[in-house]
Amino acid sequence: MEHKNSVLIIATMDTKGTEARYLESCLNDIGMPFITLDAGIRGESPFPVTISRQEVALKAGMPIDEVRSIVQEGDAISVMAKGALELAQELYNKGDIAGIIGIGGSMGTTLSTSVMRSFPVGFPKVMITTMASRDTRFFVGTKDIMMLHSICDLSGINRITEKILRNGALAIAGMIKNRTEFPEPSKPLVILSTLGTTEACAQYIRSAMEDKKKEVMVFHTNGSGGEAMEEIIEKEEVKLVIDLSLHELADHYFGGDYDAGPQRGSAALKKGIPTIIIPGNIDFIVTGPLSQAKKYFPGREYHVHNSAITTIRTKKRELEVIAEILSRFCNEAKGPVSVMIPAGGFSAWDQKGHPFYDPDGVRLFTKTMKKELGPHVPIEVLSFNINDIGFAKAVVDRANILLNQ
Repeated sequence: MEHKNSVLIIATMDTKGTEARYLESCLNDIGMPFITLDAGIRGESPFPVTISRQEVALKAGMPIDEVRSIVQEGDAISVMAKGALELAQELYNKGDIAGIIGIGGSMGTTLSTSVMRSFPVGFPKVMITTMASRDTRFFVGTKDIMMLHSICDLSGINRITEKILRNGALAIAGMIKNRTEFPEPSKPLVILSTLGTTEACAQYIRSAMEDKKKEVMVFHTNGSGGEAMEEIIEKEEVKLVIDLSLHELADHYFGGDYDAGPQRGSAALKKGIPTIIIPGNIDFIVTGPLSQAKKYFPGREYHVHNSAITTIRTKKRELEVIAEILSRFCNEAKGPVSVMIPAGGFSAWDQKGHPFYDPDGVRLFTKTMKKELGPHVPIEVLSFNINDIGFAKAVVDRANILLNQ
C-alpha cells in the first residue's frame, strides 16, 4: 500500500483504540492518508492497524510477551518507545510520513513525544493529551511539539473529545498540506541569549546585528531555552554567539527552576565559534511562587516577579562558583572568546534603587574571573549597568571585531 505523505498516528490501541479510530475518520473526511502505529502493551487492538504492537516490540529487540512480563511499566514503555522511534524514522526516511499525531495520557504522551523529539524542527508534531495543562517541558523538550489539552480524559468519544480530536486532525493536516520549502539561509547566523531583565541590551544588539545583515536567533533562557540554544549551536553553522544571560548556570548548581544543565554556555566554546561571554542575570536564581521560594531558599532576598515566579538573590560564594565555571569554559575554548563585565550591575534588578543591587558581588565576581582566566582570554570591565546603551554599544563593537576576524 502506498503511504506517501501520510500522518503517523501513535496510540496505545488497547486503551485509546476508539479515539484513534475517530481520529482516522477525521483524516479520512479531509482526504488525508494515515498510518496507525499501535504502541500498546496490555490487551490487543480492537481495530486494524498498519503497524502492530508485535512489530513495535520486535523492532526494539524483544517479543511483545517479554515486554508484557516487565514489572516496571516505565521500563516497558521505554522498550516500546524505542521500537516506535526506529519505525517512525524508517517511515520518514522513505518519505512515507509527513507529520505525527499522538493521543494519550501520561504514558502515551511519554511514548509519543519521545518519538516526536527525534524529528527535526519544522516537521509537524501534534500531541493530544491530558497532560497539556501541566508543566510540559519533559514532553516537549527542545522541539516544536504542539500540545493540545484534551480537557476531559481520552476515554471514549463525547461532546468534548470529538471536537478536540477533530481539531487535532485538522491541525496536523493543515501543517502538512500547507507546508513551505524554505530557501537555504544566506545571512551569517548570530546567536543571542537573554531574559526580560537584560532585554534592553538584547534589543539594541539584535537591531545592530540585523542592520549589519546578520540573522539573529534569540533564546529566552528559561531552562529549555538554554538547552535549545546549545543544541542549535551544535547543529547549525553559527558565526558568533553573544551569551548575554547566564543565570541558568546558577539555577543548575544552586537549585533554581531554569536549569539547562552543567554544560550550559560551553557548546560554542568547544566548537570554536567566536563567543562573547557576559554574566547577565547571574545576580539571581529563579524559582516558583513566593511560598515555594521561602520553603526551598529560606532567609534569602526575594523579588516576586509575578504570582508564578520568584527570584532569589545569589550569594557571593555562588557568584564565585559561577566565575570559576565560566573561566574554565573560556580557558578551554577552541576559538576566539571575549569576556565583558558590566560593573554597574548584571541585570535590571542589579542597580541602584532596585531589589538586587550589590556592587560588592559584582566586584567579587570580577576579581575571581581575572584570577581564574588564562592570559589568552581578553576581559573587559565597563562601568555601565548591563542595560545601559554604553554597554550595549561596546558589545556590538566587540561583536563586529570577532565577526571580521
